[in-house]
Amino acid sequence: MFDHCLYFNTTALARVLEREWAKAFKPFGMTPSQAFMLRAVLANPGMLQSELAATLAISRSTATRTLDGLQQMQLLVRTATERDGRESAIAPTELAIAMKEQLDAASGEVTKRLKKELGAVQFDETVNKVKKVRSVIA
Repeated sequence: MFDHCLYFNTTALARVLEREWAKAFKPFGMTPSQAFMLRAVLANPGMLQSELAATLAISRSTATRTLDGLQQMQLLVRTATERDGRESAIAPTELAIAMKEQLDAASGEVTKRLKKELGAVQFDETVNKVKKVRSVIA
């Protein structure tokens, strides 16, 4: 019935992937959204909240809610910028920096397993095609 429906198939895939990454990040007490956001901040300390939202392809309000959770976990700090008091620069705390390698490894294990199951070429082609579709539609 939905064999040719982009929405249905990508949403179904997203649910499966959400479960996989949820298992990977559960030991850290984080959701996949929180973990990927923290990984983005760790990769680019000091990035603006608007840049972070754009990087993760989420709305600023969604970014704010996820940042609130990470800040409550004492994994990041937000600092108002001199340029615009409404904009925040995001930086990881020492606690977050200490867990960077473990977060990356947990995510990497999921990717490694999926590449093995799908085959590296199909995995890479699928990621690239999904990125292309997303950029065309967005």
